[in-house]
Amino acid sequence: MKIDLTDKTAIVTGSTAGIGLAIARGLASCGATVVVNGRSSDAVAKAVAAIANDVAGARVRGVPADLGTAEGCAALVKAEPAADILVNNVGIYGPKDFFEITDEDWDRFYEVNVMSGVRLSRAYAPGMAERRWGRVVFMSSESGLNIPVDMVHYGFTKTANLSVSRGLAKRMAGTGVTVNAVLPGPTMSDGVVGMLKPGADQAGKTVDEAGAAFVRKMRPTSIIQRVATPEEVANLVVYVCSPLASATTGAALRVDGGIVDTLA
Repeated sequence: MKIDLTDKTAIVTGSTAGIGLAIARGLASCGATVVVNGRSSDAVAKAVAAIANDVAGARVRGVPADLGTAEGCAALVKAEPAADILVNNVGIYGPKDFFEITDEDWDRFYEVNVMSGVRLSRAYAPGMAERRWGRVVFMSSESGLNIPVDMVHYGFTKTANLSVSRGLAKRMAGTGVTVNAVLPGPTMSDGVVGMLKPGADQAGKTVDEAGAAFVRKMRPTSIIQRVATPEEVANLVVYVCSPLASATTGAALRVDGGIVDTLA
């Protein structure tokens, strides 16, 4: 099975590190022209250079923009007016007790994690429909189903991603544009490494060992019993973005290591 995305342009939001960078790298390796996005010009330039170094002949460019604002989304669309593939990956997270989550926190999480994808899908999906081919992917999370008690605001936004992706998939029926959500579980992103490393160093363990201990304690239903790699998540996303996934739409696709204990 060969995934060929030659002549396709893919925008991956929040793609300067972690899962987003792995997705951008994976799409580039399949021949897509990839647009990297992040808030910092330096981070975007570094990610573009990394992909160009890792993928021979990569066609990659970057657009710095803060997609947590309507203005930032408009700036990205102005710089890149059309796309064949849109991966709504940008997101923020962080633990906070429900009674300490302010209105400003709720607004910020909603704007970044939900409205960025809404605005960009609204901008790019009509052009995909006109060309009779397109892929839109919303990066949700197993936390959208298993709402974390210490991150209710985060879980709420990831549930919203599922609703928007399913509704938009139905709206795009018959156009050749598929819309899906991908639900990672705990993944060894830069942020997770930063969270695990101090405790791992103190206990004399590797970060991978600390990650496995975290999963066993905090996600005991995990079947793989470890933290996934960004590449493992990216592999599913790249497939969903490919012509091979033409009959997959309106789906919530889990790459959570089996955490969500359900048959469907």
